[in-house]
Amino acid sequence: MLTTEDFTHFPLRMWEKVLSKVKKAVVFMDDKCAEALHWSGGAAALLEAGAKNLKEFSSFEACGANEPKAVFVVSTLLKGRTVDIIKDVISLSHFQYCVVVTTVAHSVHLLANNVTAEMEGTPVFEQFEEKLCEWMGNMNYTAEVMHAPVVFAPVSQQLLLTPMFAHLFPLLSPDLQLINAKRPEKKRFGSLADVDVHSLPVELQLEIKSLASVLNSVFDATGTREESFAVGPMSRIIAGELANHPQAKNRRKTAPNKASIIFVDRTMDLTGAVGHHGDNLVEKILTVLEPLPGHVTDVQVDMLELTSLQRTPHSKSTLVPGCLAQTQSPAAQSLWEAMLTSKHKEAVMEVRRQLVETASKEKLPIKMSMGRVTPEQLCSYMQLFRSSWGALESNCGVLQLGLATAQTLRHPGLTRWDACLAFERLLLQALGDSDFPTVLRQLLPLMKPRGGEDSTTPGSRSKDDECGPDELILLLVYLYSLADEAHDSDEDEVEKLERELMGALTLVITREPELSPLLQKLTGCANPEELTTERAHSAVEEMFETLRGLSNTRDHLKQLRSVYTASDGVHQATYRPFLRQILEEVFHPDRLECPDIEHMSGGLTDLLKTGFSMFMKVSRPHPSDNPLLFLFLVGGVTPSELRLIKEVVAAHKPGTQVLVLSTRLLRPTDIPELLFATQRLLPDIGV
Repeated sequence: MLTTEDFTHFPLRMWEKVLSKVKKAVVFMDDKCAEALHWSGGAAALLEAGAKNLKEFSSFEACGANEPKAVFVVSTLLKGRTVDIIKDVISLSHFQYCVVVTTVAHSVHLLANNVTAEMEGTPVFEQFEEKLCEWMGNMNYTAEVMHAPVVFAPVSQQLLLTPMFAHLFPLLSPDLQLINAKRPEKKRFGSLADVDVHSLPVELQLEIKSLASVLNSVFDATGTREESFAVGPMSRIIAGELANHPQAKNRRKTAPNKASIIFVDRTMDLTGAVGHHGDNLVEKILTVLEPLPGHVTDVQVDMLELTSLQRTPHSKSTLVPGCLAQTQSPAAQSLWEAMLTSKHKEAVMEVRRQLVETASKEKLPIKMSMGRVTPEQLCSYMQLFRSSWGALESNCGVLQLGLATAQTLRHPGLTRWDACLAFERLLLQALGDSDFPTVLRQLLPLMKPRGGEDSTTPGSRSKDDECGPDELILLLVYLYSLADEAHDSDEDEVEKLERELMGALTLVITREPELSPLLQKLTGCANPEELTTERAHSAVEEMFETLRGLSNTRDHLKQLRSVYTASDGVHQATYRPFLRQILEEVFHPDRLECPDIEHMSGGLTDLLKTGFSMFMKVSRPHPSDNPLLFLFLVGGVTPSELRLIKEVVAAHKPGTQVLVLSTRLLRPTDIPELLFATQRLLPDIGV
């Protein structure tokens, strides 16, 4: 019988296809493939396979005369800028043997070239091989072009991420307006639930078809027949593409193994993604530490405390940062799993336990201390390893995770986490007691610019105050994603309050001495000098237009319409995670059919069953029918949701194997970046 391990090993099997080609080659790899490799053995896997060097996929890179072989690994179509970069590198080098590996299937390349008919062989790849020989300057040189779906990052035993699709996000109400604007009036869609794949921009269609192709390759390699289910408009489109994939139809007839996959739109529950109620250590690490350059998920861990170097303004650039992906150490992997799916306090205590155990094994002079875990205590344990190079080298994975924990616990930004949690709880209770305008009004006193340390501006907040513009935007998303739970409101009053909030938030943003990554993406400005009041106000207006649509994301659902339980006088108002509700429906002992979890794999058979069900009892596929369940969260999953899934499955159906697939591991600020992205409908896949 298949297990989740068969699927978490799939990325490693796919990389073997690439590794078989890299002997004596210089490897050029783009960021998305590099991130997938990072969680599947890293650069070490390439070098052990015989690669001479690993370089960035860039027109500014090249090789010398003594480097005749190159392997290019890209996550895009072999079109446009990707082709230009490959040509630039080849023309500046002296290659006699080129291999190009793309994660995009040949069938998607045909569609990108407007070829809809099925064709034998791989003509697009064959034509590109001829171009490679032309650029190398000799048609007798060797060129190979191949497809390998190296898109999955096995982040844990429970989670596979797809860095290639990190910016794929469910459709929002402004997207519907853009789609309808290009359609005749009589053919415009009434809601996002009506949108089909053919009405989307070509770039987005190709990205969705590429994702369906990748998922098909996973099920094909494991001999799995999947039953697909969907919750949300984008999930419905993706599940439909997987169901209609030409190779999938043949596979389902002969595949010996069975599994269920439920696609869920992130927009069904944004409250869980921007909220600070998760009580998870990894969520805090991802939030406060700097991202690893070129990566969506991993972060930079300062390694200075494991050296004898003095901290200077340049020490960060002197020392290569550590990270969270520790694929070479079983002890570090075990610790990472605990950190990812445990409560904050339990995870921190496990970090301490592992450090103490590791130091004791290495016979280092450790002093045990009980009680509360402090960052100073953790650092004192790790500094013991400086005296033994062998101990430092063999336990580097555990030490990097320990340093990430210590640096997070003492990070000044962590106080903002607690402040946000307090405000969210207030808003949650207020929604049940007041109308929406009253709750919005409670945000106005927070919308004040932060002053400098010596600021005497009346009403400005101190520089060390806990709420900056990023946190204010998160609170707005949190509130609007719960807004459909509020009482009926006076639209004019809401509009008036929104105008006040827009003005106040514009002032907050323009008074910031530095623009955070979120504000840079929101305004399109890299520094405060570029940012005008008009530009900031325009960005805030667009943001509010998107926010208004968040309260309608569950309108098309019949049963799972609420993530909010109002106070009944005895119990406080509570947030009910959407994922919990879905899993409770799936594992309900009576095997009830939930109208919101739509079966997508049936095709004509399902339509016939729907017709027959009018006059006789018909058994439909149910997500709990199969021993293996995949949850694909389109738009990202949070670490605390991974713990929630684990707990709900253990409580309702122990022994069931659940594997989470998602586009990214979320930090709260990722959601506004994805929500307010200006190019959401035009993903960069190399068209």
